[in-house]
Amino acid sequence: MDIAGASLSAAAVRAELIDEYAIVTHPVLVGGGTPFFTALDNWVNLSLVETRTFPDGVILTRYETRR
Repeated sequence: MDIAGASLSAAAVRAELIDEYAIVTHPVLVGGGTPFFTALDNWVNLSLVETRTFPDGVILTRYETRR
């Protein structure tokens, strides 16, 4: 199941329901918006699984949650 959106994903992170993070970074700067990762009570330990760079400069990074 994929979760998107800052509010819903923050609740899933706090409940430790996420096994994998797929983060897509676009080479664009913006001046505002809702932070996707809100302040957490504890660290989330991650292991890098994959990185992929696309021709337009977009970068995909995938991480697994270490428990």
